[in-house]
Amino acid sequence: MTFDKLAFKTIKEALAQGTGKVALRGWVYRERGSSKLKFVVLRDGTDIIQCVIDRDKVGDEQFLLADKLQIEASLRLTGELTKDDRAPTGHEVKVDAFEVVGWSHEFPIQQDQSPEFLLDKRHLWLRSRKMQAVLKIRATVFKAFREYFDGQGFIEFHSPIFQATQCEGGSSLFPVKYFEAVTYLAQTWQMYAEAGIFSYEKLYTIAPSFRAEKSVTSRHLTEYWHAEMEYAWSDFKGIQDHGEGVIKHMVKRVLESHQEELALIGRDASKLRPVVDKPFVRMTYDDALKLLKEKCGMDIPWGKDLRTVEEDKLSKLYDVPIIVTEYPAQVKAFYMKEAEGRSDVVQGCDFIATEGYGELIGGSQRETDLDVLKKRLLDDGEDLAGYEYYFETRMYGSVPHGGFGLGMERVVSWICGLDTIKDAIPFPRTPTRWTP
Repeated sequence: MTFDKLAFKTIKEALAQGTGKVALRGWVYRERGSSKLKFVVLRDGTDIIQCVIDRDKVGDEQFLLADKLQIEASLRLTGELTKDDRAPTGHEVKVDAFEVVGWSHEFPIQQDQSPEFLLDKRHLWLRSRKMQAVLKIRATVFKAFREYFDGQGFIEFHSPIFQATQCEGGSSLFPVKYFEAVTYLAQTWQMYAEAGIFSYEKLYTIAPSFRAEKSVTSRHLTEYWHAEMEYAWSDFKGIQDHGEGVIKHMVKRVLESHQEELALIGRDASKLRPVVDKPFVRMTYDDALKLLKEKCGMDIPWGKDLRTVEEDKLSKLYDVPIIVTEYPAQVKAFYMKEAEGRSDVVQGCDFIATEGYGELIGGSQRETDLDVLKKRLLDDGEDLAGYEYYFETRMYGSVPHGGFGLGMERVVSWICGLDTIKDAIPFPRTPTRWTP
């Protein structure tokens, strides 16, 4: 048989067909057998299906090849598709002929491997059904972010990865030798986006960001995908509305498209439904401190940033994300605008996920007063000479503007109910891991 000329279906397409002749290709997910029958569960990028190789049908020579098959060998086959409730996905293929495309011998990943071993073998662990399901959901989350902002009249805008100045804190920069100079890997696109909004007005991006923070936790990565938006003529409420809107849209799209994947990874999808159906809870920083004291017995001094433990306590009081606003200026970035009538508070907001998954979004209305910006940078110990281009954005027709940044891996980890953010990205980077 000439397999190259066959019209192959995906396994999902074959399952939808139900019965009849099919040609499939994929990898051995599981295998078992006897001297007469070989049962191969075939995996491709869409699903799994049981395939039965009968010695009497394929002949002794072919059956000897089938008997040598091990996990992750790649195959092309053709046969008769029938319904069988005993099979893993309710159907099986009675194989007429098959071809081994790539042999596999003693695949190193077996049951009960440690998380660190699976990270060492991430290039192979990506083949697991769990990782496949998470990556499908991840792709939908990325698509939904773009879909939301495209629908709101934003355009995608790109900024440099090499950046000469900091935006989120000098202590967490990755220095890079740049010919004879030193520059840094981007923490955010924000300062370039603030320049860009004076052209088109409404911008978004999805790009890698880098934080040299030695945080070895289940929530932190040194390299992550940063979805950000910035727009002219904003107001603080509008920034929050867009944050709520895009999170709802991402969760909605996942619930519409990935019930099978959520079930496969053991995620209770009902916990996500309120995110779509109910408004998010909005409260000020002052309100949050009061709530922590009254409901959680935590007396947090005013002016202290909310840590992971406080965010987790708040998140477990509600079944939807919380938007905390009006933080003390001393714990927020230099570019955040002072609140009306309160110089000690800024128009900044953090979106805290449900179920203890931490901050999803950080956003703010941007400060437009040059004197305020310069004073804050000097207070942070920064050299103003590196920010001349940024100051000039305020000198020629400045307007109210603002935006936010969203950590895509945080969102994927939360939606999927993962134990660690490292499973929300194909190849995670942490302070102790930079390979494979």
